[in-house]
Amino acid sequence: MARVNHKLVKQRLNEKRSKITDKQFFSSRMLAGHFEDLAAAQTRRYHYNRRVRVNLYWKPKDAFTAATDNMQIRINTGHPLVTKVKGRENRYQLVCGMFAHELGHVLFTDFLSAQTYHNYLDSFKWYPRPPAFRLAADARNEKAFWEYVKEDPKNLQMVHQIAANIANIIEDGYIENRMLNSFPGTLGYGLETLRERHFDEIDTVTELIAKETDDGRHILESILQIMLSYAKFGRIKYGDEPKTDERIKTVFGLIDDIDEALMNRSGKERWNAVNTVMIRCWEYIQDFCEVCKERQEEAEAAGGTVTVAETLSEILSSIAGTSEVGSGTSTPVPEASGNTDKSATAAARAETQSVASESESDDENASPQTESENNENASESGEASNQPDDSENAQPGGGGSGSGKQQTSESEKGRIPYQQTDGISAPVGGSVTKNSGYQREQYDRAASDIERILDNMAEKAACRKGYYICEELESERIRELNEAAQSISYGDIHSGVNIRVNRIASVDPELVEQYDAICNPLISISRQLQKSLLRQLKENRRGGKQTGLIMGRRLDAHALCRNDGKVFYKNNLPNEIPELAVGLLLDESGSMCSCDRCTYARAAAIILYDFCESLEIPVMVYGHSTDYYDGKDSVELYSYAEFNGFDNDDKYRLMDISARGSNRDGAALRYVAEALSKRSEAVKLLILVSDGQPADTGYYGTAAEEDLRGIKQEYQRKGILFVAAAIGNDKQNIERIYGDSFLDITDLNQLPTKLTGVVKRHIRV
Repeated sequence: MARVNHKLVKQRLNEKRSKITDKQFFSSRMLAGHFEDLAAAQTRRYHYNRRVRVNLYWKPKDAFTAATDNMQIRINTGHPLVTKVKGRENRYQLVCGMFAHELGHVLFTDFLSAQTYHNYLDSFKWYPRPPAFRLAADARNEKAFWEYVKEDPKNLQMVHQIAANIANIIEDGYIENRMLNSFPGTLGYGLETLRERHFDEIDTVTELIAKETDDGRHILESILQIMLSYAKFGRIKYGDEPKTDERIKTVFGLIDDIDEALMNRSGKERWNAVNTVMIRCWEYIQDFCEVCKERQEEAEAAGGTVTVAETLSEILSSIAGTSEVGSGTSTPVPEASGNTDKSATAAARAETQSVASESESDDENASPQTESENNENASESGEASNQPDDSENAQPGGGGSGSGKQQTSESEKGRIPYQQTDGISAPVGGSVTKNSGYQREQYDRAASDIERILDNMAEKAACRKGYYICEELESERIRELNEAAQSISYGDIHSGVNIRVNRIASVDPELVEQYDAICNPLISISRQLQKSLLRQLKENRRGGKQTGLIMGRRLDAHALCRNDGKVFYKNNLPNEIPELAVGLLLDESGSMCSCDRCTYARAAAIILYDFCESLEIPVMVYGHSTDYYDGKDSVELYSYAEFNGFDNDDKYRLMDISARGSNRDGAALRYVAEALSKRSEAVKLLILVSDGQPADTGYYGTAAEEDLRGIKQEYQRKGILFVAAAIGNDKQNIERIYGDSFLDITDLNQLPTKLTGVVKRHIRV
């Protein structure tokens, strides 16, 4: 028989399931576990040995969206980015996209290179190398950059912050491209949904310019916003602005560097792109830093304590579509076989690059850099000697030095190298058609994911917290147990004594850890004790043919050769056995701490509980002691396991068995016997484990012993079998009280075997 009261739990589950709010769902540990399992399954190909932990919380007023420290992913599921979208399924897709983005950082971001970059910057050095100069102003900008950085520590702080934001923009584009190519299913579709939402939120260039005028935004913020738009989506929202606008032109001038960084697997190369952006945009960056310093000084004058770096960070956080700057101490995961360097936004980038090329060709103000300017700039930077000149050896098609052929890499797998030819292939026909019905692969299992998680929340996670079902049912059970305790007549000897039932409504993780630490050898003992009964019980429940009978009406043809006359058989009907219910009552008096008696009793309870559970024998486990509250003596009953459970945590509750106060055996024995007497099983077995005589205020000696004998006789008439296991020094007194129900356990190591042996003898097979 199943112990858990599934019908009642299911009833409450259906009542509560519909009341689970988005806040409860999207901040649940169950959903976080779902993402953790998803990440583990999807990243197995990379042999990523660390489990990614996910922390979901709901704070609508917090500007924070999501971030990772490479060990944990934190997501604010209550952010307006999510809550402004209607429908739980749509919100789920967005949260899944946020998770996929941060997982991309965990897998593909080179956090160690980031640390190295900032260490180099503190030493006033470029990492991994100085930026290449392409414009006349680049050398001047580099010189001004280092002068500014060395001038004031505040300047260095701000440059650090800006470099980190630029790197994050490029990194966001890189990792999202990798995620879209590597995980086209659940993660990819969620990320696509998030990207669509982000792109919709991005302002057009016209709107950005208006905010510069109306809201005091700096032009650098607009440039970074446009840069982010291109890095992530390959597109720029121009609005009504001409392509000659300085913001657009600035980003156009960085397209090649951004594309190269996005397609390069080396984190160092992406930081090198940061260097290029810093130098090419230095005039805007320097002016922006000065504005931030002014704002910080104004804040200080008004009594504020914000730093200039914090001021700058707050301003840059307004860039739509960017994520929090991540942190960590790891390198990217090893490359998986079969990965190719391809862009998920190739078509959009090609279109933008075409617009940029047209803009350059139409720009009458564009003037190519002269050779003298190049030489002058190179000498100013001090890097001319580090730049090799391969112009003499350059070959058509971009081939290597003097090769006459275009070099190919191993990853290109069979690409034909460049060779000079004097003709082209003849046309062979063909056609061009438009597939107007093509749509990207859709992930259509979001609804089923949500339904499954909701069910799991109600059935599992819901069982442990205040709102949820099982704790609610357990609270009601505690009230009912105490009401039942008050309805029992305990006799004059217990008059004026309070009776109180204690039970843990929600098991805390500490009890689970304690149980897991000791359970393995105890469960092994239980399994060994079950072996002799398990096969016979299964056969009886299943029914079947019983052979080897001396008498009967059916002759077994296969047994006619036997000489002992056992040649008959019969068919047994399925038999639902055992018809047995077990109650275990443990003495938890202070003396149980002596000689580790309480430890042995706890171990015996765990073994007996598992033994009965495995054999589907209903079992209840109680402990008893005494206390003093409200000016009266009190009998404290501790419910560890009940016949009908609402969860599967009773085995953990057994870890609370302890040595406590005195022992008023009669009241506790009557309570457990009364509960056992209401069972429908034919055999009801009550096992009492004690280390001594009853001993409490006004309850000891002959009077207490007579009370116990009377309780035993009364409930024996009601069909209850008593077994009193003596584990202390008062064995003779316990035997005198319980008579033929006495069980001597001199060796505490034999306690589990003796108790389970008692159960075995009373199973009707």
